This record gives sequence, structure tokens and C-alpha cells, in this order.
Amino acid sequence: MRLVILGGGESGVGTAILGKKKGYDVFVSDFGKIKGNYKEVLIINEIAWEEDKHTEDLILNADVVMKSPGIPDKSPIVKKLLAKEIPVLSEIEFAAPFTDATIIGITGSNGKTTTTMLTHHLLKSAGLNVGLGGNIGKSFAWQVADNKFDSYVLELSSFQLDGIINFKPHIAIITNISPDHLDRYDYKYENYIDSKFRITMNQTEDDYLIYDADDEAITEWFKTHTTKAKLIPFSLTKTFSEGAYIKNNKMEISINQEEFTMDTAHIALEGKHNMKNAMAATSVAKLMQIRKATIRESLSNFQGVEHRLEKVLKIQNVQYINDSKATNVNATFFALDSMSTPTVWIVGGVDKGNDYNELMSLVREKVKAIICLGVDNKKIIDVFGNVVDMMIEVSNMNDAVRMAQRLSEKGDTVLLSPACASFDLFENYEDRGNQFKQAVKNL
Repeated sequence: MRLVILGGGESGVGTAILGKKKGYDVFVSDFGKIKGNYKEVLIINEIAWEEDKHTEDLILNADVVMKSPGIPDKSPIVKKLLAKEIPVLSEIEFAAPFTDATIIGITGSNGKTTTTMLTHHLLKSAGLNVGLGGNIGKSFAWQVADNKFDSYVLELSSFQLDGIINFKPHIAIITNISPDHLDRYDYKYENYIDSKFRITMNQTEDDYLIYDADDEAITEWFKTHTTKAKLIPFSLTKTFSEGAYIKNNKMEISINQEEFTMDTAHIALEGKHNMKNAMAATSVAKLMQIRKATIRESLSNFQGVEHRLEKVLKIQNVQYINDSKATNVNATFFALDSMSTPTVWIVGGVDKGNDYNELMSLVREKVKAIICLGVDNKKIIDVFGNVVDMMIEVSNMNDAVRMAQRLSEKGDTVLLSPACASFDLFENYEDRGNQFKQAVKNL
């Protein structure tokens, strides 16, 4: 069996290692450059590879193809493969049959990384032999090849879910859905929503789907679609006989006739959106029969995720917060919503079809100045130009932070929450967040 892998990054190389171990004839092809550390792994494992090109003769003879999530279906080589009816899978689909571990799959437009990390933290703290992967950390396929985990917590992007056929998690979570990556879905929101719901398409009556019952897109989907999985909703406003909710500042969870309650003041994560992430993760812990005392302890000592509302430093009584992971409007909405002091907001980058008007009421209420950090800021300026007193454009992070310091006063917050992708000025959102933190430390 010939396995061709498009993309020589984390998921590609992980799949290559698993494929080789399972006896496939493996070939890795990357249209760009393969990073040095990944090249070394391919060479040590005697796996054939190429970079800066896709040689069609070496690709179109595949029995199966694993495509990295970053490569769109519209790319010419993928079109040719599909025309020849060669199966094109995601790493998750390829790797899943090679493990009998319990899989917890987490998707959503926002909150999925925090929910994934928190779920993993809850299960690991309880002594479970559990792996963490998917969209974060070491690739799932690589772990299936090298480790013997009893369960996996996987963060799954819509792109990874687009490439599944038979994959099913025992427990699935949809944290929320808001418009994102619409450039990959023909600018049709419903295509993106359907893509997220692929997480439950193969689930049976023995499986579970945990979801945000306050979310409009999710609620609408359920009006015209069904899933076989047992439903476990969570909400900030409604209550359920089976599900999770907040009532009188207590998180209450009822699953399979078992109750769990915890005072929200004792949960380490702050903000309404994080209460939702905590409810989702705790629902998993309850399904996995983790002891209540362990759950309480883990929820109270969880450290949070880097680049997500991360407090960097307080300088001259101004708090600097790194929310570089906010790559869409919905994530920035949560960030602004949790601000309790006048805010200098650093925003901008590669716009994926954003509607900034959703932020209007929050900007009017909380934002005193906007610093645009992007190559093209026209849209942001058009929307908010008349709303705030100060609007400034900068082209690098040092200028953004220095300008923010100048515009802020004692008691203010400087918030980097870009609502956009980072690729115009930075390598990725981590690079953007790290540059912000460094610039703050240099003040």
C-alpha cells in the first residue's frame, strides 16, 4: 500500500512515522520547505520526501493520501487526486483505526484549546494514562505510533474534520460556532457549521455530544439535523435535568443521575466564556468517572493557556494582556467583554471576512484608544474611526506597545486581541504573542 503525505509539518511527519511502522510504502511531498528538525526525522526513519514541489508521478500513484489541514481542497494536486478517486484523508482519520484508546474530540470556533488543555489536566490529575494532541502539541498519529495511551484528548479544527470518513470520538464537544475561516468554505457560513458537526456524524447511542446550548448556530443546526449520540448541553442561562449550568454562582452538573456542584469563585479561569469551557471539560471528567475532589482541585489550580487572555505584566499600574490567540471577532468579543477597566486595544492582521460591527457596543463602552497593527487596516478604521478618541496605525509590535504605553493611564488595560490571523507581519499567533510579551518587558 502506497501512502502519500502532502505537507511535511507536525501532522505529516507524524503520519509518515505511523505509516512506516504499519508497513506502508511512504512518500512525503511538501510544496514549500520542510523544517530541519522534521527533515532529520524523515531521514533517520528512511522515509522518502521532497520539498518545494509536488511531483505528480510520485503522488498520483497513491493508494491513500493524507493531506495536512493547511492545504485546501481547491489546490491543484488535491483536485487531481480526487478526480482519480484516490481517498484523501486527514491525519485523525488515518491514525484512529490504529488505536483502541477512548477518544475525546473537541472542536469549536473559540475555547477549544482551553477546553482541550483543561480536559487533559482533569484526566491526567486523576491518574489516567492520557495523551493530548490533534491541533496542539505532538501529532496524534505520532503518539499512536510511539505511545500506549488509554485515552486521548484531541483538539480538532474544522479542516481536520473535513478529512474524516469513519472517525468517531466516544465523547465529542462543540464549544461554540461563530464565522471563521469562511474563505475555505466558499464564504458560506452553513458549510462551516456542517464541517464542525462532522465530529458527531459517526457517533452511536453509546457516545456523547457535549455542546453549548446558548449558541445560536448550534441551536439552529439541531432544528433540522439529528445525531445518535447522547446529548449533554451546557449553558449560562438555562437549567437542565441532564447537562451543566451556572445557577447562583455555582456550577451544577447532572450526568447519568450523578450531581456535581462547585462554587464558580473557586474556578481558576475567569470570565463567562471560561465558565463554559469549565462546564464542558467537567462534563467529560464526570463521564470518565473522575472523583469529585479531584475535579474540584484541578479546576482550582489550572494555569490557563498561553496567548489566551494571558496577563503579562503590570507597569505603572497598567495591566498588559496577551490575547494573540484571538484570531476571529468572536474570540475578541469574549476578551473585550471581560475587561473591567478602560482599554487600549491592539487589533488587526489578516482579515478572514470579519464583521467588526458585532464588537461595536463593547468598543463604545470599554475602549478608549485603538492601535491598528496590520498591513491593511482600512476596514477597522472605517468601522471604529468615529467611535474612539484615538486611532493609530503601526507596522510592528514594538511601536504598538510603545504607543499603547503612551496612550494608557494608571488603572487602564492594554489588550492585544487582534481578531485576525497573523500572517501579514508574523509567523503565527504564537510569534505575535511572544513579540508582544518581549516588547512589554522592554518598556
